[in-house]
Amino acid sequence: MSTAKYPDLSLADEVFDFHALLSPEEKEWAMKARDFAQTQIRPVIEDDFDKKYFRKELIPLIAQQGFLGMHIKGYGCAGASAVSYGLVCLEMEAVDSGWRTFVSVQGSLAMSAISKYGTEEQKNYWLPQMAKGEKLGCFGLTEPHGGSDPANMKTTAVLEGDTWVLNGAKRWIGLATVADLCIVWAMTDEGVRGFIVPTDTPGFVATAIDGKLAMRASIQCDIELTDVRLPADAILPGAQGLSGPFGCLNEARYGIIWGAMGAARACLDAAISRSKEREVFGKAIGSFQITQAKLADMTLEYEKGVLLALHIGRQKDAGTLNLAQISVGKLNSVREALKIAREARTILGGDGITGEFPVMRHMANLEAVRTYEGTDEIHQLVIGRALTGLNAFS
Repeated sequence: MSTAKYPDLSLADEVFDFHALLSPEEKEWAMKARDFAQTQIRPVIEDDFDKKYFRKELIPLIAQQGFLGMHIKGYGCAGASAVSYGLVCLEMEAVDSGWRTFVSVQGSLAMSAISKYGTEEQKNYWLPQMAKGEKLGCFGLTEPHGGSDPANMKTTAVLEGDTWVLNGAKRWIGLATVADLCIVWAMTDEGVRGFIVPTDTPGFVATAIDGKLAMRASIQCDIELTDVRLPADAILPGAQGLSGPFGCLNEARYGIIWGAMGAARACLDAAISRSKEREVFGKAIGSFQITQAKLADMTLEYEKGVLLALHIGRQKDAGTLNLAQISVGKLNSVREALKIAREARTILGGDGITGEFPVMRHMANLEAVRTYEGTDEIHQLVIGRALTGLNAFS
């Protein structure tokens, strides 16, 4: 592969000079993530995407970088800032959304659920192993009948003596076929509760979803729960009601705000490089006004998206974040990243639909990212509710 097509240093960021806004520690996390993603994932990702292969052997190496649960303090986790975590998400998704999704599912969803709502015994047992990549987690919330209405949850957990019995189904659950534990959310007599379910528990069956045209280098699954019996202490005591899973979803949505801009940057870089190489009518297409206008507009939206992500990250680190801002960021980042990918594809011409360039792969992945962790419509309603004080969900 030509380094001109996949520059080690972002061409867009050379103009942006974004790193001037970061602290030395934040820069260090960003550069560590960029180096890892570019050297370990980029050379193999097109082939993995084509073959629908999740390169599980990279997980110990990712863990060695400190990326798993890196925003959690203690328990073998790095305790890094929200901005640092966001920068890692950006760099991972710059090579493929599937790998940012892995970091999010393990750290922002499964590990965050235990960190936020678990007992000290649960935290001490699971989190150090998960930070090392020795144990993998997944997060069972979405159900087959509709992911946008978790209040209508059909999975149940019934307490029989000192044993919980879980029955139901989940869909689009990342990592479930390779995970060692699943955080399962189920309806109880007290409302929605979370449970740590070892995946080798009888009655727990995960099946990888095939036929995907996006996120092909990662794993998403159906889960069936049939009389899954758990001890009483499998429950996460700190989570009661939908605020439990939503607290974890907001962590994952935050990572998407940054990650989608990584995908956008990769597409923009590919378009910039190609505009200087491809010639029509006797000169490089980058010398034509209309091509430069396209590049300028894409760069504008990329910079705005990253600055919004940084603003939200600074608020998160300061403890002043209005959660509606997460919806603002997720809605904007994914929507604009898709627009950038589509515009970049026009500059690449017919070659843009091939695996020679990352743009179609990113475009397909972003269509999936646009749906999960809240569709555009859900985030529009969250923002609208914040603006008007009126609930339009029902």
